[in-house]
Amino acid sequence: MVSSAQKNSSELSKKIDEFLEYLEVERGSSSLTIRNYRHYLNRFLDWLRKEGIRLGLRDINPELVRQYRVFLSRLPIKFSRPYSRSKDSTLGRRTQAYHVIALRSFLRWLIKNDYEVMSPDKIDLPKVSERQVKFLTGEQIDRLLNAPTLSTVQGKRDKAILEVLFSTGLRVSELVRLDRDKLDLQRREFGIVGKGGKARIVFLSQRAVNWLENYLKVREDKFKPLFIRHKGAISPSTSDEKVRLTSRSVQRMIKKYGEKMKLPIEVTPHVLRHSFATDLLMAGADIRSVQEMLGHKNIQTTQIYTHVTHKHLREIHDAFHGKGR
Repeated sequence: MVSSAQKNSSELSKKIDEFLEYLEVERGSSSLTIRNYRHYLNRFLDWLRKEGIRLGLRDINPELVRQYRVFLSRLPIKFSRPYSRSKDSTLGRRTQAYHVIALRSFLRWLIKNDYEVMSPDKIDLPKVSERQVKFLTGEQIDRLLNAPTLSTVQGKRDKAILEVLFSTGLRVSELVRLDRDKLDLQRREFGIVGKGGKARIVFLSQRAVNWLENYLKVREDKFKPLFIRHKGAISPSTSDEKVRLTSRSVQRMIKKYGEKMKLPIEVTPHVLRHSFATDLLMAGADIRSVQEMLGHKNIQTTQIYTHVTHKHLREIHDAFHGKGR
């Protein structure tokens, strides 16, 4: 006989699965977003089970959420290798916020589908410190772009990747999904569907086009992906997705070149995206245009870069204000 608790558990678990399917099919969320939401919501589900709390949808209430947030704030982090942080480190406030955002989104979806559940507006997001935007200066960008050795096809590929990332501000997930036949190198542009299913046109610099052409000239394969691995077993019968470069491979590659050039910060694809946006704003681009080029849904997301340019504006003020008197 199925107990009431098991029945409620099954109901909540089923609705979480349906919500994740909604994100995938109707919202067009990336596989990474879906994976993260599954992790955050399953943690909530696991906590309820361990606490022996009934798992019906209507049982989610402000007091339950408060207890869960206390649990998150005290959740210890296990490190797989030595860090400078204490062994007693707990989940960061930003990560706690991601868990709460996932729960609020789930509740909002339930209400949209006519389930009587707690209003997500009753859940306040934890206050987090302002995001620190890390970016490279012009001189540091030049050093990074010149890091690959161009005598191999892999080096030519890496050079093309770095040039494209800095030229476009693409997310790494968007970069690795690119196929050769989707790029118009003559017009130096291509269309892409980014985060949240938002479509945009992406523009390439002439320099990025030149390096892409150099890389593609030495490719002797017929695989569709723009960027592929060149090591390991590969045959003509290997599928496109088996040779397509992964986001993790690109992240490791960029980190390697940053360390090789002894750059002062850990370089990631997102640091190149930040550098792209910062470079545009410092050159005088308006924030709305930068928002469109980055594929941000909300202008608030793009506004994190205005803090970076404040120092630049101060330097202009100090250099030119009052000089005409």
